[in-house]
Amino acid sequence: QVQLVDTGGGLVQAGGSLRLSCAVSGSIFTLLDMGWYRQAPGNQRELVAGITRGGITNYADSVKGRFTISRDNAKNTVYLQMNSLKPEDTAVYYCNALRMLSLGTKLNYWGQGTQVTVSS
Repeated sequence: QVQLVDTGGGLVQAGGSLRLSCAVSGSIFTLLDMGWYRQAPGNQRELVAGITRGGITNYADSVKGRFTISRDNAKNTVYLQMNSLKPEDTAVYYCNALRMLSLGTKLNYWGQGTQVTVSS
């Protein structure tokens, strides 16, 4: 079983910072590719940042240079450090885990979401 609990959202002023955390249960964390997605009202859910089981990262163009994704395998936790926040970053942020059972079988797991609101 894989369960995700994402926390750390809140209300901040433009230019401020937040750190999101995603705690992953189970014993296969090192085998999971992890990511942070966000969804604003009326918009589709989009990938913000991802990190593979090998530590390779990727970011949406809109957050490059401002957000940093990292993982602590000893704590089974993935983080999203968000700096220089903008009002357009306002959304519900969701932690995601990809479990690859084989080349043809994959499972996705989602956290419950945490609200990030950036005021201007």
